[in-house]
Amino acid sequence: MAMDVLGPEAMALAAAPYELTRLQSLFLFSRSDTIYGGSNEIQRNIIAERALGMPKAPKPG
Repeated sequence: MAMDVLGPEAMALAAAPYELTRLQSLFLFSRSDTIYGGSNEIQRNIIAERALGMPKAPKPG
């Protein structure tokens, strides 16, 4: 919604060097944050299963 409110000011420049505003950075990196979170969970599962010998997580069926 913030990008819609900013209108043309929300657009990043076509060529480097350019600096992103706080809202632009938040918008562009918000999707990657969800991927990072999943990576952490996967690593925890691997450590739990292999290093700690805990049972494997149930797989969705």
